[in-house]
Order: sequence, then C-alpha cells, then structure tokens
Amino acid sequence: MTRWWAGVDWSEKLQDCAIVDEGGRVVTHLRVEERPAGVAQFVGALRELNLRSHRFSRRQVPVAIEDGRRLFAAELQRLRQPVVVVPPAVVARHRGRLATASSKSDRTDAALLANIVRMNPDRHRTVPETSDQATAIAMMARAQQDAADRSRELMLSLRSHLVLYYPAATEAWATMQYGLRRPEARAVLAQAPTPLAAAALSKRKLAEALAGAGRTRLVDNEAARLRELFAQPRLRQRPATEEAMGARAAVLLADLSQACTHAQLLADRTDDLFSRHPHAAIYRSFPGCGPLIGARLFGEIGDDLERFATARGLCSYAGTAPLTWASGGSRAVTHRKVANRRLKATVHQWAFGTLTRSPGARRLYDDRREKGDGYASALRRVGGRLLSGLHHCLLHGELYSEEAMFGSGEARDGPEAGQS
Repeated sequence: MTRWWAGVDWSEKLQDCAIVDEGGRVVTHLRVEERPAGVAQFVGALRELNLRSHRFSRRQVPVAIEDGRRLFAAELQRLRQPVVVVPPAVVARHRGRLATASSKSDRTDAALLANIVRMNPDRHRTVPETSDQATAIAMMARAQQDAADRSRELMLSLRSHLVLYYPAATEAWATMQYGLRRPEARAVLAQAPTPLAAAALSKRKLAEALAGAGRTRLVDNEAARLRELFAQPRLRQRPATEEAMGARAAVLLADLSQACTHAQLLADRTDDLFSRHPHAAIYRSFPGCGPLIGARLFGEIGDDLERFATARGLCSYAGTAPLTWASGGSRAVTHRKVANRRLKATVHQWAFGTLTRSPGARRLYDDRREKGDGYASALRRVGGRLLSGLHHCLLHGELYSEEAMFGSGEARDGPEAGQS
C-alpha cells in the first residue's frame, strides 16, 4: 500500500500544507487559513489520497509541524490525526542538508517537514495522546513555575537595589526561607522603604505589621529583633538620594507583591486540578513529592502510559540517564544536556527534597559522593532511581514503597548506572 507524509509550515495568517509520497515528491500543496474551514480542507485532501482503497485511513498519514501548541495542530489532534513535532533547529539543519543554497520559503518548508519524518520514521514520534485534563494541569503547572521564577527575579532585583542604601533590610530575612518574598518582609518594607523610616518604627508598629502579614508565632520576639536591627548605626546615602531610592524600592516591592500573589493563586489552582486526577495519589505517595513538585512532574510526563516504553526512556527524557561518548580509544560517560529542561530541573529539586525524607535516597546519595560523584551527579543518580520507581508504579497502579525502591540495605544503582 502506498504511503504518504504531510507537513504544515505555520504562520499567523496562512498555513502551507504539503503531502509527499514515498519518493519524497509533493503530490498535494494547499494554503489554508487557521480556521475550521482550513482544517477541513486539509483533512479532506488527506482523505482523497487513495479513494479506491478501503484499507486506507487519513490517520495513517503523520503530519509534521514545528510548533505543536498552535490551534491548527490542536484541532488535528482532536480529530485524531497523528501529529509529529519537529524542532525548528532540526528543520534548519535539514534545510542545509537537502539543498545547496539554504533558501527559506513556506512552501518548500512544508515539504521539508514531511520529508524529515519520511526519511527518519523511527526518530520522530507522534505527540503523546494525553488527556484534556492532563494538558490543563501541564499548562497551569508551567504558568505557576513561570510566575514563581518571575517573583524570584523581582526579589533579586529588589535586593540588589536595597544593598545600595538599606543593607539592614537585606540582612533581616536573609537566613529565612523565601527571604524578601515572605509576606512579613514585604509588609515591613511597605511601611519602611528607607532606613530612616525603619529606625522610626516602634516595636508595636512592627508587631502589627507582622501580625497583619499572617505571622502567629513569637510575634513580639520577631518585632524586638527587627527593632534592634534597624536601630543599629549604618552607612547612609544623602537624605534626598535615600528618599528617591526608597521610592524606587516601593515600586519594586509592589511588583514583587503582585508576582507573589499570582504565583500563590496559580499554585492553589494547580493543586486543585492535579488533586482530581487519578494519577495524583501515586505521585504524592513518593517522598519529597509535594503538590507543586508532583504537578510539575505530571505536567511534563503526562498520563499516556504508552509514551515511555521503559524506565530508561523516561530517564533519558528527564536528562538523568547517562550519555556515552566513544571515539577510538577514548570513552567518556557524561550527563545529558539535551532533555526536557523543565522536567530536569523539577527532578533535581525533587531528588534534593528526598534526602531528608527517604533513608534509601540518602544512602544512595552518600554512596555516590563517597565514590567520587559531585553534588549534581549524585542527585541525578537519586533522580534517576526515583523516576524508575515512578515509571513502575504508574504502569502497575502501585503506590511508593521504600522497601521495594531501595531495599533494606545497600544502595543499588538502577537504569541510571554509570552516570558521571
């Protein structure tokens, strides 16, 4: 039976669609809009490829596109058309490989996308069939992570500014979790954006600000500590300059407070969505896998249980499986730099959190450190083991078991063995 492949070069107005045969020749070219009629026209062209064969289905034609988030690709997936996402960097490399002059046109790029999948059918997989609920959780988890990163950037900007004229504010919460992002820190700075205003605050005013921000424990002791810290003699800017710098700090503080509020709202929404998914109980049964870590892991992995055939495939996707470089007599084992970066960062954070919650994870980490692994490498070992266990639990519908994961004795290396 003859086979075909399709490619779609996306643009804001018109989509160039090309269908190629087994020899790579373009048999159909269309320019359609990103509208229901445009998708229907493209799907109709796929149906017309072989009207004489009752065995042919348009779902046998993979459609290659550079951005799988577009509405055009989403509609094709809703119609159960197989979609293959080809990164723009891969397209650029193939463009120079297949032509002497690396010219760029939407029409030829559509055919190029189809031919990339045609020539490398085993190297490009279709977009996983995740549920609508899983996609929504992924969107919310990524949005929350972006908001948290934004609040962290604003905190660092505020801290860099405070160092120039208000060092006491940078010291006040430096050893506490979240630092200047803490509600009590933002409440105090809102009342005292300059050293002069901070020195004038009484213990009662500080206690009221702390209580208003939600602090309930040792409020008087904390107010006394801040009162003493702000009263210490410090180097100061000139009065007018200090006042102007305080005005700028107030603007930065307002932006930070808004970013923290958005991050918390998104965190609550993400937790609510993830809690209602059937896989949530499995994720949360693992040590160190709280509401946000679990949602971020799930958002990048999805709920298509056939997406990763083996645990090593999942570890490779997350960047925890080793990568071997061998040439002649030289051989080196390193970690993977090409991976899902969001998942890789989340696994690193997850592995770090398990060190105080899982004796087996701690034993594995300490064992790798004793054998010469660095901090990040040892955490990749732990992360790889956790992902392997997660893959098993998802496939078999089981909850986490410390005994099954690490055993009662020595730390054993899993599919991530040999990692540098």
